[in-house]
Amino acid sequence: MPENNKLTEEKIFEAATDVFLEKGMDGARMQDIANKAGINKALLHYYFRTKDKLFSAVFEMIAKKIFRKFAPILDDSLTLEEKIRFFFKEHISFLQQNPSLPGFLLNEVNRNPARIRKLLSSVDFEMIWLKLYNQHKDEFDKYNINMETLPQFMISMVAISVFPFAAKGILQGILDRLGIDFNQYIEERKEFAADFVIRAIKK
Repeated sequence: MPENNKLTEEKIFEAATDVFLEKGMDGARMQDIANKAGINKALLHYYFRTKDKLFSAVFEMIAKKIFRKFAPILDDSLTLEEKIRFFFKEHISFLQQNPSLPGFLLNEVNRNPARIRKLLSSVDFEMIWLKLYNQHKDEFDKYNINMETLPQFMISMVAISVFPFAAKGILQGILDRLGIDFNQYIEERKEFAADFVIRAIKK
């Protein structure tokens, strides 16, 4: 791809991501994205003929970015406890940098679950569960976690991490009344959540 085309596409992706996160699929307009990218609408349609195709491309880009960031979760050299600590540190940091992402994903899942299922269909979750289980079979057996309950365990970890961001509007109000700074709470949660999960599975 010529350098100019690559730079234009990158600008479109960046602008589209911002607009989709702010307004969702329904609220976003191609003109908004073109304006934010600093290009005309005709050029935007040259790269992506429809808003649906652009949304799919942006969603796939976000998903790949997330999976690349958390690739060390499948690293053989890390213990289960190290992976739990890595996950909460990196996942919460990622959400701090992308605070609109949980609300955006929840809205899109509720609005058009078929599209999200289609976009996620290329991810081999069974392979991920199996690889993790084989890497830590002895530890999982000791903690009474098997292939059937491993998805429960993993999804529970994600929920613990995501909830403060998905419910920030309510949670921040509660914390303010308790004299607790939300940002400081989030920083402390990286370690607290890891400790909480590790203690829970060791009981």
